[in-house]
Amino acid sequence: MSKKAPLAKKAGVIGGGAWGTALAQVCARAGLATTLWAREADVVASVNARHENTSFLPGIALDPSIRATGDFADLAGSDIVLAVTPAQHLRATLMAFAPHARQGLQILLCAKGVEQGSLKLMTQVLAETIPHAAPAVLSGPSFAGEVARGLPTAVTLACPDPGCAEDLAELIATPSFRPYFATDMIGAEAGGAVKNVLAIACGIVEGRGLGRSAHAALITRGFSELTRLAVALGGEAETVAGLCGLGDLVLTCSSPQSRNMSVGLALGRGQTLQEALAGKLSVAEGVASAPAVRQLAKKLGVDVPICEATAAILAGEVGVDQAIRGLLSRPLREE
Repeated sequence: MSKKAPLAKKAGVIGGGAWGTALAQVCARAGLATTLWAREADVVASVNARHENTSFLPGIALDPSIRATGDFADLAGSDIVLAVTPAQHLRATLMAFAPHARQGLQILLCAKGVEQGSLKLMTQVLAETIPHAAPAVLSGPSFAGEVARGLPTAVTLACPDPGCAEDLAELIATPSFRPYFATDMIGAEAGGAVKNVLAIACGIVEGRGLGRSAHAALITRGFSELTRLAVALGGEAETVAGLCGLGDLVLTCSSPQSRNMSVGLALGRGQTLQEALAGKLSVAEGVASAPAVRQLAKKLGVDVPICEATAAILAGEVGVDQAIRGLLSRPLREE
């Protein structure tokens, strides 16, 4: 157990979307002086003037102590920073913030995905952009609106040092937000990245009207794919059997509130990807992560037929019905 770190007092949150705003709310409820960085000027103005994010979390009152800004310099004095920008934009965002990050700054990565091109997880992106930062990962079954309203939520908080993980969990915990600490960051990241792709697949099954049996089978077999990939990356099967893997998968694959499942629902009902994404302000991470997950699995020699089929549908390589037939015609095998 490491020596206890000094109690943090200031939190910075990078990303003014729904999830970033909800986590700023968590930090404020935990007693931290919280500054929310947002790219959108209207979000900054709305949070500061109305204590509401009218663009991404309309109708939810925010803690009036949360201050919003569009200037990274305002986060320079933070004791902890939560990075909540979408996975495909994280590298550019961290590079812009890097000049303001002090040595050893604790950065809690809250984006879920695999970076296109590099095929890297978010901890690897952080290591390349702000190598002097101390990394941690937050992942688990959590809808932003429910978290912001204070409904009960449990997540995984992973950090290589068990003492640090416990300190961070205690730091942001509230009566309704319960982090379980772990040391396996790779497992926590892999679970969060792959479940978004599988949620699109589950939405397709639901939208096509294939029934609850097919839905349950897809979640179960999808979890096998998620576990194989996480272990191949160096994560632990035990980690993804918890909140950051199985828990997040069940939530994201079971409700139209999930941005990723809603995209799949639209595809299953016959819409094009462009139609499915039209008018959506929030990012469906699985759309961008699907091709990266497919390429990463191929590189590692991991069998992920559901993720492969989903990526192929999103890329327009196969139709929904053709992909379903392909999955159902695979050779029978031992479970």
